[in-house]
Amino acid sequence: MAQDVLERAGLVAQVCADMHSLVQELARGAGVLMLAEEVVGTAAASELAGALARQPPWSDVPVLVLARQGADSRAVANAMDEFPNLTVIERPMRVASLVSALRTALRARRRQYELRNVLDGLRDADRRKTEFLATLAHELRNPLAPLSTALSLLARKKPSYEEAGKYYELMSRQVDHMVRLVNDLMEVSRITRGKIDLQFGPVLLDSVIDEAVELSRPLVERGGHVLVLDVPAGPLVVRGDAVRLTQVFSNLLNNAAKYSPQPGQVTVVAREEGQEAVVRVSDTGMGIAAEMLSAIFEMFVQVSGTARAAQGGLGIGLTLVKSLVELHGGRIEAASEGLGRGATFSVRLPLARQALPGVRPPVMARLGSLAAIEGTVLVVDDNRDAADSLVELLDSLGATSLVAYSGEEALKLAREHAPRLAILDIGMPGMDGCELARRLRAQARGDALLLVALTGWSQRDHRARIRAAGFDHHLLKPLNLPEFMALLRGSRARLRAASDRGLGIDSAP
Repeated sequence: MAQDVLERAGLVAQVCADMHSLVQELARGAGVLMLAEEVVGTAAASELAGALARQPPWSDVPVLVLARQGADSRAVANAMDEFPNLTVIERPMRVASLVSALRTALRARRRQYELRNVLDGLRDADRRKTEFLATLAHELRNPLAPLSTALSLLARKKPSYEEAGKYYELMSRQVDHMVRLVNDLMEVSRITRGKIDLQFGPVLLDSVIDEAVELSRPLVERGGHVLVLDVPAGPLVVRGDAVRLTQVFSNLLNNAAKYSPQPGQVTVVAREEGQEAVVRVSDTGMGIAAEMLSAIFEMFVQVSGTARAAQGGLGIGLTLVKSLVELHGGRIEAASEGLGRGATFSVRLPLARQALPGVRPPVMARLGSLAAIEGTVLVVDDNRDAADSLVELLDSLGATSLVAYSGEEALKLAREHAPRLAILDIGMPGMDGCELARRLRAQARGDALLLVALTGWSQRDHRARIRAAGFDHHLLKPLNLPEFMALLRGSRARLRAASDRGLGIDSAP
């Protein structure tokens, strides 16, 4: 009768013949348990009490006991002590009251299942994060090992300059690798927090693909892979940020090369499909299991067993790619026939109907020989090794360098020597770089001082704070020397005016 009443009210009721059957149903999942008072008083109730005591932390199954009117029996009192989430309803009861009580209990139970899903998600995210941090530690140790070895060899062997060249090249490669790892981390952080600015404009997709191929070609060739390009002769124009789109396809090409056994084949196909430009990057590599296709773009997710096959990386490239594609109004999909059978990543971007006849984005300019720096340069950093090594580098380029390890020391040197170029760290104890910049600007002829912030901070709020402090330029550590010299060339007018006033900094034509 109870089952019939509940089903007419739209509730699903399962009748159990005895307590053992009820406990079995509970193990399969239940919303609410409804018991007669007579059942609670039996020895079999202990079996249910044991099952309820074994619930996982998220679970607290509601139990409704239908008791005789005015009953205050020992059985009900014992049940209230044994069963953690128990409600007693006196009978006879109105059907509406019973249905209402059950619906309330079911709603609470549904929330428990939602909480379980949240907890499972948090545990899964925590596990992924732990694996990611282990991967990060591993990938950062990898370049540190050859760096340490090369430094030991240079110290012990004291080779000639010609012989030492191979060690310098090795160290440069490893430092570049570490910089790429850190930059990837910062990129993902900025994008996931919505702190990235895109420079939108009409972009020729085939030119972007060409740039990406040039960036990824060393990795493709190192793996002995064949690269096949199938791009239509007609232009595919999208609206986007050319630099970021190049980053998207370079990441996909790098992944294809890293996860493909040597030798393999990497194929790039671009097509116009309806109102979209579609670029497919395929490989003959490790492949992706079906259950991982939907999760492969999530943060901290790596396909099991492929991390060791890849030659370095943190496994966050696809998260970065997906975010950038979506910021362009597009979408990315992964497809694979299974492990060991390769993978295809399809990027779909809305076509722009603005034609670009004969216009192609310029290829990245190659920097020529480094400029010479003449005159006095002030370097300020509380990290003595960083400051001293930068001073030696600037001196090797012809500068007369001063070094300070604190803001107060820097102000004193600036008053005594009147440098016209100052390179300041930001995150210093006591007087930080921004405060130092303001005080340097306030000194005599401080408006003629070229101020460069060299820091590890790159978030938008840090950049705004650095601009507000009066810096002319903001560079990220470690110093990229060609970028720094290009910056000086770009400041030619200011530098020439400064030189006319005796500042003595000369940049290459």
